[in-house]
Amino acid sequence: MPEPRAGGVLLRARNISRSFGGLKAVDDVSVAVRQGTVHAVIGTNGAGKSTLINLLCGEIQASEGIVELLGQDVSRWSQPRRAQAGLGRSYQRNTIYAPFTVLENCRLSAQARMQRPFDWLTPAAACVRSREAALRALERAGLAAQAHLVAGTLSHGQKRQLEIAMCLATGPRVLVLDEPLAGMGAEESERMLSLLGGLKSEHAILLVEHDMDAVFRVSDEITVMVNGRVIATGTPVQIRANADVQTAYLGEENAD
Repeated sequence: MPEPRAGGVLLRARNISRSFGGLKAVDDVSVAVRQGTVHAVIGTNGAGKSTLINLLCGEIQASEGIVELLGQDVSRWSQPRRAQAGLGRSYQRNTIYAPFTVLENCRLSAQARMQRPFDWLTPAAACVRSREAALRALERAGLAAQAHLVAGTLSHGQKRQLEIAMCLATGPRVLVLDEPLAGMGAEESERMLSLLGGLKSEHAILLVEHDMDAVFRVSDEITVMVNGRVIATGTPVQIRANADVQTAYLGEENAD
């Protein structure tokens, strides 16, 4: 299988597994996410996608295997430690601070990365570095004009953009995005796909998404999971042509 034309691996799982009672939710899964690419993970409900990204992000730990971030074994690191090391994540549900302004949401995220434990006399809101990082993140996410608005008044699509901006404010090298297009209309989806395409040059992006049209448009590489296992990994062209994927996920009608 040809290697994607991109940079080095920034996030990798090596033969990781995780069981819950008698259920093996993730079973001997390996995946590599490279600088300059969008790597999608797809599968039906219950395939193990959410458990996989929780393992990669440190919210739960693998019972077997290794997780590497920027070439370092982080298998036993907590979620906050992985975030500090350069891993940003968005969730299926909105996790913004709705009563705060868009800028304050991003500033708080930047502040989490730029902690000042010995500068307890200066108000956190006065931190120039975190404010500048927040403004840069909003500009990158296309929300600079909305910086003064209360976050709860944004449209659904803008709230998803804000979540990505909050990730960017922490200065990540890797972005793990869990269904960023969920609930969006066509126009909002186009904006999100454009944003992802612009971000991948500076990041490695792992994308979990149910919108197959979007997945095949934006992804450089796709991993397909069924019942906790990987059944195929390859380029979008290779995945479309894979008979096992056609049968297990995409449907027999796509086989021709």
